[in-house]
Amino acid sequence: MFRFLHGSTRDCDGISRREFLRVGGLGLAGLTLADAIRLEAQAGSSAPARNVILLWMQGGASHIDTFDPKPDAPAEIRGEFGTIPTALPGVRICEHLPRLAQHLDKLTIIRSGYSYNAGHGIADAYMLSGWRFTPATVYPAMGSVIAKERPAEPGMPPYIQLGRYVDQKTGGGLAGYLGNEHNPFVMTSDPNAKSFSVDGITLPGGLSASRFDRRRRMLDHFDQWQDRLESQVSDSGAMDHFYEKAFGIVTSPRAKRAFDLSEEDTHLRDQYGRNTFGQSCLLARRLVESGVRFVTVSFGGWDTHQNNFVSLKDRLLPRLDTGYSALLADLKARGLLDQTIVLWSGDFGRTPKVNSAAGRDHWAGSMAFGIGGGGIRVGEVYGASDRYAEQPTNRMVQAEDLVTTIYSQLGIPLDIQYTAPDGRPFPIRPRGNVLSDLVG
Repeated sequence: MFRFLHGSTRDCDGISRREFLRVGGLGLAGLTLADAIRLEAQAGSSAPARNVILLWMQGGASHIDTFDPKPDAPAEIRGEFGTIPTALPGVRICEHLPRLAQHLDKLTIIRSGYSYNAGHGIADAYMLSGWRFTPATVYPAMGSVIAKERPAEPGMPPYIQLGRYVDQKTGGGLAGYLGNEHNPFVMTSDPNAKSFSVDGITLPGGLSASRFDRRRRMLDHFDQWQDRLESQVSDSGAMDHFYEKAFGIVTSPRAKRAFDLSEEDTHLRDQYGRNTFGQSCLLARRLVESGVRFVTVSFGGWDTHQNNFVSLKDRLLPRLDTGYSALLADLKARGLLDQTIVLWSGDFGRTPKVNSAAGRDHWAGSMAFGIGGGGIRVGEVYGASDRYAEQPTNRMVQAEDLVTTIYSQLGIPLDIQYTAPDGRPFPIRPRGNVLSDLVG
């Protein structure tokens, strides 16, 4: 199912008849899709990136067991896996990522990542926004900011989340003070399922496009009657804009075609992997190709406190290997990698020392990222961790640095300020720096 996300709303006693009808028809999920051509012109043609695909490993992937192995460390640190050579001379990664090993020329591995917090929820909100958690403010996720500043092509949502694996307890992945209209469209259907089709793009509660259209016409009649009685209606223009744009998206032939994986060659679908993550990666490529600005591919199951090596070897790493590598190769072949940033990340790293349950626990001190495309330099290893992967030793990279760099690559001015509903001003830029030696 494809649903609109929205945050908290007012109590029903505080909602007018007009608002109630609008909530019933839309779920408070209007979309701000302003004139895309005008905003593209403002962005300027010099911006190297147009789109972002985030591969989100919910739960926190082990950096040692993926991109920052420590083969010379004691067994309780290095774990059960060996390493293999890659397309980059002298660079080795986990033995269970053989396809990615041959595609490292299409990304840069960051081995000096750091997350200040190792708690689910808080870490999700931080990593996805670049802002450290405070109970006083929910900062907008990177996807929401990009949706506001770089709207999608007409008929497409600007910000889509594939899968349900983002912890939203403290606002992770959401628009926060920017408002519900900049929350992601969330598709919870499995694109690998035989029953998956564009007909699964529906509103909350299973509301079909035809029922949505009937409700829209009913609301139009109600509006005509009410407008004759009301001399002034606050916010009606904005709500009408949100409503019409949302309806246009869920009934758009362009959107329906973008979600139709049956148009893809079966051999290519096999290359991505016939599983949820692999087919979501393929769908992400189709979405950015159709004008979506930010796509999160969420992949759960990485919170491996127990049986870390079994889970990674049997399920997680093979699916990551096929899906991630196929996405990079496909984007490159289609000429899309030059304009699409692909970021691989998760909540945090995992403990260097293996625990008594053959697992690894939460670890904020060190983690790995993968990034490439959209003008980001590729084919190198950036930074390093110490001998046991406990802390970065140089060129530390935090979420705020990644977010700031991505905004810069998209041509989003870093001096923009937003105003929250309560009147407080907020800068768009987290307290990070552009990774200047990774761009240009």
